[in-house]
Amino acid sequence: MVQGFIRKLIISASMLMLSASAFAELVVIVHPSNDSALDAKKVQRIFLGKEKKFSNGTAVVPLNQVTNDLRNQFDSNVLGRSSTQVSAYWSKLVFTGKGIPPKELAGDAAVVAAVAADAGAIGYVDSASVTGDVKTISVN
Repeated sequence: MVQGFIRKLIISASMLMLSASAFAELVVIVHPSNDSALDAKKVQRIFLGKEKKFSNGTAVVPLNQVTNDLRNQFDSNVLGRSSTQVSAYWSKLVFTGKGIPPKELAGDAAVVAAVAADAGAIGYVDSASVTGDVKTISVN
């Protein structure tokens, strides 16, 4: 009886954690000093290597997350492609010598720290991970 209750409790807690990650609110972040005008199309062009500078002239440094749910969400919602399609896109550019994919960082904390340290950096994180060291931008 107790074992059955514990098993149900563990399953319920696991389901709750999975559903919480499914509802993560993705936000794009930049250095607080970045005053460039950015919209969804511009962010898409940056992360596909088609845009090399912000509108203020600063060289752009896009930062991807290693493959995870947030990256899949970013690829789908912002880039308009599946993660597999984005990977194939970058493989082709690298093979032909026409591009270098964004640097990959492991998790929100690493992205926030890197963006806070570099005025040209742009990344994405879960909104719960945003600190006062970075600025969020709307890409709607």
